[in-house]
Amino acid sequence: MWKIFSRSDLAHTPAAVRTMAAAALAASFFLALLCGLFYNAWAYEVDRILREEGSWQARLTLPCTGAALTESLETLEQFAQVDTVTLNGELSGPERSVVELTFRDRAAVYETLEAIRVRLDLTEGQVQAHDTLLSRYLVTDPRDPTPPLLLPFLLGVWGVMALALVLLLRNSFEITMQARLHRFGILSSVGATPRQLRLCLLQEAAAVTLVPLAAGTLLGFAAGWGVLAAVNRAAADLPGRQPAVFRLHPLVVLGALLSALLTVLVSAWLPARRLSRIPPLEALRGAARADLVPHRQTSLTTRLLAACFGIRGELAGNALSARKKSLRIARVSLLLSFLGFTAMLCFFTLSGISTRLTYFERYQDAWDVMATLPDTELGDFSLTDALAALPGVEDCTVYEKQQAAVLLPADAQSPELQAAGGLAALAGSDAVPRQGGWLVEAPLVVLDDASFLHFCEVAGLPASLDGAVLLNRVWDSLHSNFRSRQYLPFVQSGTASLTLADADGAPLGELPLLGLTDTPPNLREEYDQYALVLFWPQSLWQAWGQENRLPAPARDPEVLVRLLGREGISQAECEELQAAVSALLDGAGYAGTVENRLTERATNDRMIQGAEGILGAFCLLLASIGLANVFLNTLGFVGQRRREFARYLSLGMTPRELRSLFWIEGSVLALRPLVITLPLTAGLVALMLRASYLDPALFLAEAPVLPVVLFALLILVSIALAYALGARKVLGADLTELLKDDSLP
Repeated sequence: MWKIFSRSDLAHTPAAVRTMAAAALAASFFLALLCGLFYNAWAYEVDRILREEGSWQARLTLPCTGAALTESLETLEQFAQVDTVTLNGELSGPERSVVELTFRDRAAVYETLEAIRVRLDLTEGQVQAHDTLLSRYLVTDPRDPTPPLLLPFLLGVWGVMALALVLLLRNSFEITMQARLHRFGILSSVGATPRQLRLCLLQEAAAVTLVPLAAGTLLGFAAGWGVLAAVNRAAADLPGRQPAVFRLHPLVVLGALLSALLTVLVSAWLPARRLSRIPPLEALRGAARADLVPHRQTSLTTRLLAACFGIRGELAGNALSARKKSLRIARVSLLLSFLGFTAMLCFFTLSGISTRLTYFERYQDAWDVMATLPDTELGDFSLTDALAALPGVEDCTVYEKQQAAVLLPADAQSPELQAAGGLAALAGSDAVPRQGGWLVEAPLVVLDDASFLHFCEVAGLPASLDGAVLLNRVWDSLHSNFRSRQYLPFVQSGTASLTLADADGAPLGELPLLGLTDTPPNLREEYDQYALVLFWPQSLWQAWGQENRLPAPARDPEVLVRLLGREGISQAECEELQAAVSALLDGAGYAGTVENRLTERATNDRMIQGAEGILGAFCLLLASIGLANVFLNTLGFVGQRRREFARYLSLGMTPRELRSLFWIEGSVLALRPLVITLPLTAGLVALMLRASYLDPALFLAEAPVLPVVLFALLILVSIALAYALGARKVLGADLTELLKDDSLP
């Protein structure tokens, strides 16, 4: 009987069927799109980790080889959770062996590793878990206070979206069920129980939404494939990026279908449960929804509207208050989407300005092409002249960096520094007292001899290779900020030598100084603001090395090559020069990376645009959910609004005044997120400007006004369209006929 009734009821209510089908299609589309994108983002990240770092889940550094190693490997294989045991020959040495493990159960990795550490008597430093890879499977170190949160964040976003869709679909199902309230009253009066009514409504919802659920899921996955293809095209020129391949796991498809079905059933069950409890007499009269009854306490919005528009404003405010629950998802979605969109654009604008000032514009005259050669010492590099002779190269500098320290007596500080309170006043905890003075970090920049002599000439110092040059400046952090730094002389002007020391403060010898300068060489380098930076010629560095007076290397050897082209060099010329440098280095057997300034800037801009596009699409998705809720409310409750406006008509209001009620309601709903968001965004921008010490005029000149205005217009026009269609449906009917209905409440 119930099947016959449901079939007949759905056949006579095609509008309700279309509403439920469209809502189910939209829900399954959004959920499938998110599931597909999140799964592919997760799979791409896992592939990247496996490609760059390896598939191992744990590494053990065993201080043994030979028979002892064999015994240890047999012990590892005895653990039930250990799946594979592999010896890494590249990382192993003559006195140690590096063993890589994988496990049958990823959740037991950390527990098993602790048991292995105890069994083999290893220190914590000899046991390493692949935290990055394991975290992608939601396995984190229980002792880590800050575990990676990328995957939980994506799952949280999916959960929030599912909840928003439940609220949205709840309204659509309630609209269609409310339209048949009179029929439910008839069924209740002849003995139908609330449970039977709920089951009837749920089976109707399931029958109507099964096909839209399947279609929406297919469309969502197809849209995900399109998004991934668009991302691949946009990021095709990014160096080192592997193209993403769209893939789907059967569990992902099943999860998307089940989550969409569960979302629809929960959304249908909530209004069905409420409507099944309405007394039969009220249902027979077709009583208005309980939430359409205005609140007894007048809201602030209603009072403001009454002050501005009189009785029409009060009526519109009461209508909005009565529909407060049904419009909640619209208000929240529109507010979050507009706030997120404006805050995101302002953040990226400020970030772009800061990056441009502190990196690209700061170093635009310092380098055009840069080569980094790891595991190479400056004395072993033999292509300096060949690189300088390349077509288009106007300046070539080859250098390496090391780290040492300087024992600086307290009285060696400059008078200006002492007047400011000394090194301790400026550097705070970074100042290390030692032997009545200070142990100051001393970054060492070793230049090839030709570049060092050129630097001495530019700095106005004697052109000699018998000493180093000191960058004699320290940041006056008490009277300037990091954006506009002011410097004081670090040491006294007559300083002719410094006591070089290792990191522990053990003296290495007296380093002669050719002179002091407050301007470093034209390199793409950032120096510690409280350090004594020393520039060495290559020949002096090698002489100290032969005398065993150099500090122990604090970093692996690395040669850096900086090339400058002509002023105003184009990106094509930079790429051509980069290719020539790469060919020359590869031909000589040097392995490293080569980059150019203009391509790096273009890549950075594309990455920022991609991030803006992804976040902007998410904001549009939120806005679309809110706008869909607005359309459902304006077009779905036509019957209730006709009764409401029939009462107003009976009180003497004209059709023009009735139409103005819609415009007042729509204006409030559309302007609310703008009025709330703009002051919040302005305050957020002010805080970011204060934290970054940027000139507000720079931000105002590049403020993202046009995108924000377009997004606001999208919201305004969409809500205006929804209310215009709603007004047309409500006011286009003959409201006088409703006045003859004795059941009109």
